[in-house]
Amino acid sequence: MAPPTPLPADFEWGFATAAYQIEGAVDEDGRGKSIWDTFCHLEPTRTKGASGDIACDHYHRYEEDLDLLSRYGGKAYRFSISWSRIIPLGGRNDPVNEAGIAFYDRLIDALLARGIVPWATLYHWDLPQKLHDRYGGWLDVEESQLDFERFAKICYERFGDRVKNWITLNEPWIVSIFQDKGYATGGNAPGRSSINPQSSEGNTATEPWTVGKALIMSHARAVALYNKKFRGTQKGRIGISLNGDFYEPWDSEDERDKMAAERRMEFHIGWFANPICLAQDYPICMREQLGDRLPAFTEADFALLREAKMDFYGMNYYTSQFARHRDEPASETDFLGNLIELQENKQGVPVGEPSGVHWLRSTPDLFRKHLTRVYRKYGLPIYVTENGCPCPEEDKMTRTEAVEDTYRIRYFQDHLDAVGLSRTEDGSDIKGYFAWSLMDNLEWSDGYGVRFGVTFTDYKTLERTPKKSALLLKGMFEDRMKQSVSPETHLPSEGFRAHM
Repeated sequence: MAPPTPLPADFEWGFATAAYQIEGAVDEDGRGKSIWDTFCHLEPTRTKGASGDIACDHYHRYEEDLDLLSRYGGKAYRFSISWSRIIPLGGRNDPVNEAGIAFYDRLIDALLARGIVPWATLYHWDLPQKLHDRYGGWLDVEESQLDFERFAKICYERFGDRVKNWITLNEPWIVSIFQDKGYATGGNAPGRSSINPQSSEGNTATEPWTVGKALIMSHARAVALYNKKFRGTQKGRIGISLNGDFYEPWDSEDERDKMAAERRMEFHIGWFANPICLAQDYPICMREQLGDRLPAFTEADFALLREAKMDFYGMNYYTSQFARHRDEPASETDFLGNLIELQENKQGVPVGEPSGVHWLRSTPDLFRKHLTRVYRKYGLPIYVTENGCPCPEEDKMTRTEAVEDTYRIRYFQDHLDAVGLSRTEDGSDIKGYFAWSLMDNLEWSDGYGVRFGVTFTDYKTLERTPKKSALLLKGMFEDRMKQSVSPETHLPSEGFRAHM
């Protein structure tokens, strides 16, 4: 067996969670409703009958959960701050909830007492319901960015003396298209869509692109504010977490499929990364397909984007796919880039080994390509802010069976090797890694079936039980970090494509 690929001695690693998925206590201590509180209680249910009302009860059990984090050896913890717990009504002129501030004070202090570095995400899909009611939430580009800026300001003011690592938004592509806001598919809160028969409102042809611009400019305002008012005294770092798969051509000999694969990644990642990382317009292929449905950036917008210089690129990665071109023109509601996504190529070879959820296959070799492509294209240090999987059939397992998570152990090992290879062989600057997730939790519209945690959660008793992966991850990192290899980082080269 080949030795594990090395990581530097200062490589930062830990575990990640999100507020609505674990906290519970939705009606306690002044917290306001979020769009997910509303969406989880729609009839008929769109979340398999599940809600975050109790979730993992982390709000009351955080000390117990952080003890597990310490036991697992994690050096850092990525959590999100519930906007409606801080500002129940959400808006820039609405009152702040001191009890909500106090909860995150306790959480942050408890992390620091254990020697664990806090990483705070400002927005992980839980928009205050009152902002959605007041002006449509992210559908109002101007209002939403001003309200988000004020929320960010409060977080910097109240927590920035101790929190030195900030993530503005988690997965704006998902927010715009699929999960949180559901502006394309209506699959998650608040479920707006013109192609989902369960949705009575929405326009899939236009709303996702409006929401996308609102998120880009909200991110820019939050970063520019930090750079101007807080960076000098707080000495922190700030970035964003973008999701995206890597795409290979379905037919490796067909130029149209090669173009489709690249186009899919531009629609997935370039949509946000071009403006945010490069202060440039959307990818050309998006402009060509979407025309004036894609909102324009003004000169003032570009000026703000230039002010919003980030310290790192947060990458959420789970899987990869094949892209097959389509010959017919794109429909008005297409958001993929006029192609077909497939898990097998023309020869019937699967992209990777199946997991416990239909959309995720283990694809470590393509993870390496993805890391290298993103680093060379955008030139920012990378932190892998989410990576993980459910084991096959894990949703049907007993606790005794689920803790023997050999598939997850192999997934982590293989993907950590991909990180090491992208660093040492390709020259990528990758500085950290967060496993998703610390514990089994509410998987949004999938409810409490799919289990991504390294800790088994009994949803009836709320008892936590470490899985084998949780106890082995520390050794995986230690084995790799003992070798302490630092890569020669570099920007894009002409030979890059030859290695892909």
